[in-house]
Amino acid sequence: MSKRVEKQLNSFKYKGEPIRITLGTLVLTGFCVLLIIIATFTQVTIMHPYIPLDTLNFLSQEVNDYELFHHFIKSYKYIPQIPVIFFIVALMGRKFGILAIASYIILGFFFPIFALGGGMSYLFEYGFGYILAFIPAVFFAGTILKTKPDFKRIFFTSMLGVIIIHLLGVLYMLFISTLRHAPMDLVMSWIFSQSGIQIFYDIFFSFLAIYLGRQTRKLLWLVMC
Repeated sequence: MSKRVEKQLNSFKYKGEPIRITLGTLVLTGFCVLLIIIATFTQVTIMHPYIPLDTLNFLSQEVNDYELFHHFIKSYKYIPQIPVIFFIVALMGRKFGILAIASYIILGFFFPIFALGGGMSYLFEYGFGYILAFIPAVFFAGTILKTKPDFKRIFFTSMLGVIIIHLLGVLYMLFISTLRHAPMDLVMSWIFSQSGIQIFYDIFFSFLAIYLGRQTRKLLWLVMC
């Protein structure tokens, strides 16, 4: 490896290397928009062990092996849109990450690429606040990741970014529900379905996505050298 390439690699690894606006980066940004759309309509079934609150009562009953196994296995339908957002900001940086999300939002006003469709009327959907919240989340995540991203920084970035998305999403949901005069039980069910246990999955998978995005960024940068 030449000294020039080694110097540039060290600069990228420790200080961060800004991505310039080129045809290649614009194409990659377009691919990131496509990645968001794909994630929006992708549902992954996650299964993992857990201990329910009624464990003692359950074990006191006569159950077969099948019931015993499934009682301690949690099955959850997960949509990986938020981890994909953080993968993009880790890969492309703050500027191009915001560009990709803004492009996705603008396209959603003309094409049905949001989870429940599209069009300008989507502004009044309960879940639109989560989409808008991608922009400030990417701004703060991209700012933090500009410095050397170690384990603690990546975890903090994923946790802060996810909290920003869910907090602003819930506030927007409350605003829309006020305009619609929606019953509180309906609003609470929406909040629980969108920001209940989902938050913990989002933090975990966003952490993995940021790490993967940083490694992919290094690989792409080396290819372009």
